[in-house]
Amino acid sequence: MKADLVVRDLDVLLTMDEARGEGPLGPIPNGAVAFRDETVVWLGPSQEAPEASRVVVAKGEVGLPGLVDAHTHAVWAGSRTDEWEARLRGAAYQDALAKGGGIHSTVTATRAAQPETLTELTTARLRHLAEARGTTTVEVKSGYGLDQATEVAMLKAAREAGIRAGVNVMTTFLGAHVVPKEYANRRDAYVTELVQVHLPAIVGLADFVDVFVDEGAFTVDEGRRILTAAKNLGFGLKIHAEQLTYTGAAQMAAELGAVSADHLEQIDEAGIEAMARHGTSAGLLPGAMLSLRLPSPPVAALREAGVSLFVATDLNPGSSTFYDLLTCASLACLTMGLTVEESLLGITSRAATALGRSDVGRLTVGGKADFVALRPAPGEPATPASILQHVGGTRLTSVVRGAAA
Repeated sequence: MKADLVVRDLDVLLTMDEARGEGPLGPIPNGAVAFRDETVVWLGPSQEAPEASRVVVAKGEVGLPGLVDAHTHAVWAGSRTDEWEARLRGAAYQDALAKGGGIHSTVTATRAAQPETLTELTTARLRHLAEARGTTTVEVKSGYGLDQATEVAMLKAAREAGIRAGVNVMTTFLGAHVVPKEYANRRDAYVTELVQVHLPAIVGLADFVDVFVDEGAFTVDEGRRILTAAKNLGFGLKIHAEQLTYTGAAQMAAELGAVSADHLEQIDEAGIEAMARHGTSAGLLPGAMLSLRLPSPPVAALREAGVSLFVATDLNPGSSTFYDLLTCASLACLTMGLTVEESLLGITSRAATALGRSDVGRLTVGGKADFVALRPAPGEPATPASILQHVGGTRLTSVVRGAAA
């Protein structure tokens, strides 16, 4: 067998294939991976690697699947730097929202932007995630339009940006982000419009439907109505839950079959038990937690219950301006108590599972050519722990996506 490309002499190749039986990260010391026709055709020790048209020697590096960011809001226009500075001076997130700022200010800017502008902005963000940070699969939410035309434009921009940037994009409709200003005194009318008009209009444009259930956003009953309608139309379900206040939204969404409930700083035992029972993944977002100065989610309780944990950037213009998924994985260890193994699985295979994807986040023979190599900080060993320990010190050296390398 002759491959198109072999990456060899990696100090360790982390396959993230827990079925290998060699530890949760599926490590191969002195590992190599071979690609042909956009597919992984071989994995194993470097001394056994097949011949290839092109060989990359990666001594001193760690190889792993392309990173998977399963929660972003990467489509937006405008800036919220003033809001960020106000929070540094002690203002609360809810204060800006109540005064018509926060998400509402991004809605105003995004509605005013041309579709091509949204696509260009999103393409630049996704290219940065991939080329500088090694993230090759990204979930992108709408939610800064809150009217049918802009929400559709956002979803289209996300998909087109993924093509231009060479990134796998999955799209999520978040029309239920907040109630738009023009419906401030007609909440039920907006929920009805979401169910009867918006959801049918985005069939084929979105993979998932999400709802932000929290203080200043939507209620559990409103969320249940929207998610039930989405489920009946065949969408996967996600939810922003238990971030600023406890609502019971995680339990509700899990019982509806949501693939994930994200944030979870305020979740209770009933919500954790429901997530474990229904196989709903927990999305941990340390960027938002730190930016809003929130307590950590109860990771130990989620772990003990058997809930699958993933880590995401929550990239957005207001409450989590984090582009670097590796940094978020480090922060999840430092601030939330995740182990190295949990954090690395949480930005690869378990994040992929939370998106219903089995073709990314793992390296397996016959799987997609989707691979990155990382060099640790100077003087550090090429180990799983070292690439998380030195925050910002790890350098991306190689990215393989499909036929490109």
